[in-house]
Amino acid sequence: MTGSDVFAALRPRLPSPLDEVVDARFERHGVRLLLKRDDLIHPELIGNKWRKLAPNLRAAAGRTVVTFGGAYSNHLRATAAAGRLLGLDTVGVVRGEELAGRPLNPSLARCADDGMRLHFVDRTTYRRKTEPDVLAAILRAAHAEGAYVVPEGGSNAAAVRGCTALGEELRGHADVVAVACGTGGTLAGLAAGLGPHARVIGVPVLRGGFLGEEIRALQRRAFGGPRGDWSLDDRFHFGGYARTTPELDAFAEDFEDRHGLPVERLYVAKSLYGLLTLTEEGAFARGTTLAAVVTGRPFP
Repeated sequence: MTGSDVFAALRPRLPSPLDEVVDARFERHGVRLLLKRDDLIHPELIGNKWRKLAPNLRAAAGRTVVTFGGAYSNHLRATAAAGRLLGLDTVGVVRGEELAGRPLNPSLARCADDGMRLHFVDRTTYRRKTEPDVLAAILRAAHAEGAYVVPEGGSNAAAVRGCTALGEELRGHADVVAVACGTGGTLAGLAAGLGPHARVIGVPVLRGGFLGEEIRALQRRAFGGPRGDWSLDDRFHFGGYARTTPELDAFAEDFEDRHGLPVERLYVAKSLYGLLTLTEEGAFARGTTLAAVVTGRPFP
């Protein structure tokens, strides 16, 4: 399937909507809040999943697509859905050994229903999956030699270049853009596309403080060097990936009530919480226009 066929078959809504929300908590500090509704791009390849997967689907050129994720990975779900929609074979390499006799969790069951073959590997092997010999062994065991490999989270040079369109769509509309970060690919491309007169704040959803170098490495691979004005604020991970707290849940429920927008907890809620905290700390001058990228929505 050619690149144009990918777009024709999936019919993405691009550019995604940019909506202003009236929120007194931001207004009292003299700033506007916009929501970049990437969650509306496609009903199954939601948000940055579309922007990162589409270039890789073009590059796969009809080959089997192999990718990686944990047992509740939204990236695996999006890749499996793309495979079903486009008639591509997909293999999901899942972190952790399969529990014999136990049913799949709802997320993995959905992947299987979409036709994805699941291959479980122990956590030690999974940590070494980028090593060439280990990767080759995984592909052999999964009967996927010669497949097109997409990294965990979908972040590679092709994905980063795909995310530049997000920055281009926001150029001239916002002074500061906030985005939640897992593997950093979305931020790397967004910052490159945004242009010289705005900056990006990334909100990592994992603990560890390693993401800055990962983003710089992604930009080197995608563009040959650094691009854009960006920074990270590591305070809002709420315990790490896939973790929430009662405080974060209460914030998300309140935001939903105020604006009628379902708030995905593992990424979007953390970025919105961080943006509000920064606003209340006086991080933005009066008259600043903020944009929060809604990278996804709650999966059923």
